[in-house]
Amino acid sequence: MLVSKSRDTSLLRSSEKQSLTRFLSLYIFLVIILVVLLSTFYYQSQEQLMLSNQRTILSAYADKQVKNLKILHHYFPTRSEYPRDQHYESAIYDIERVLIFSTLKHPTIDFEHEIYRTGNKIHFMRYLDEYYLGAKYLFIEIDEDRDWYRETLIQIVVLGGVTIFILGIFGLFFVRLFLRPMRQSIELLDNFIKDTTHELNTPISAILANVEMMDQSIMAPRNLKKLSRINVAAKTVSHLYQDLTYLVLGHQTQSHDEWVDLQELIKSRVEYFTVLAHSKHIGFELQLEKKKIFMDSAKIARVIDNLISNAIKYNKRYGKIKILLTEEYFMVADTGIGIEKEKIPGMFDRYSRFNESEGGFGIGLNIVKNIIEEYHCDIEVDSVVNQGTTITVYFNQGAKRV
Repeated sequence: MLVSKSRDTSLLRSSEKQSLTRFLSLYIFLVIILVVLLSTFYYQSQEQLMLSNQRTILSAYADKQVKNLKILHHYFPTRSEYPRDQHYESAIYDIERVLIFSTLKHPTIDFEHEIYRTGNKIHFMRYLDEYYLGAKYLFIEIDEDRDWYRETLIQIVVLGGVTIFILGIFGLFFVRLFLRPMRQSIELLDNFIKDTTHELNTPISAILANVEMMDQSIMAPRNLKKLSRINVAAKTVSHLYQDLTYLVLGHQTQSHDEWVDLQELIKSRVEYFTVLAHSKHIGFELQLEKKKIFMDSAKIARVIDNLISNAIKYNKRYGKIKILLTEEYFMVADTGIGIEKEKIPGMFDRYSRFNESEGGFGIGLNIVKNIIEEYHCDIEVDSVVNQGTTITVYFNQGAKRV
């Protein structure tokens, strides 16, 4: 029940963050699309306004050029020089849209539009009612005044940025308002877990202490088996309680690093788990060198406990656990069920398990990974299905990784 609540709390926290991120991402994306569409419409309207203002000027130039063409047509071929003007360039095409003569700087021609932009030029087309020099289409070209373009872009960037910022603030406010019930539920679960975890410590400690104080020499074999089962169950719950305490409260506790004698610590933790191992007829093989490490003793104990606990949990009956300690690494190897290589990277994810048939909640190896990463150590997993798993923790940074 307690671990289920802890899982729900973690999932709710994760769900809140994911919901907030996804909503804001989608909201900002939609806002950006809206701003882009509005900016496009605004840009097009400014472009049309500019072209509308230029149409009057270009129309006057076209009238002037038509008069010049008319004069040239009247005196042709006595006069054969094409009329030019310093204010504009021009071109004439026949009814088949074949070029007759052109002084245009930009050769792109569009017969479907009266006025249009092309490059940094503006073209204006006049359909001639009368043929002068065989021309049916007259094009006038002037340089585009880019001031409107720069002003429009500045307005789009400024107004668009302000709009996105303001709407983003509103979006953040509303999503936090909508997620408030979830946050309140998370806080309630947090308080429940902390209170319940604290209350569990006393009965678990009392059970273990009383089991240790019982005089087993005067007990009947049947009662000894019952006592052993009680001891196994109590130590299983105690180990789960320690993991849960670290999971819920560990991030709030400041590390107290000190020199820890790993050889003695491993021996004591193996002795603690001997009852659990004997319940499955599992034996230990220890090869421990002298080794001291500077880190929080409670955290390195959690690493050792969880590796031994998993080696017991996923081992076979009458199996073996080999524990090796050297100057460079600490290794726990079992003769258990193993795991497929493609699943190894996911072993350290919270709530993941080797398989569904074994007990546990999948939080132990996640704790191991977090502690290992905190102290810049590395971890390697080697596993063969139905043969066993070997997990090695390297003390030197950057040695090996999963």
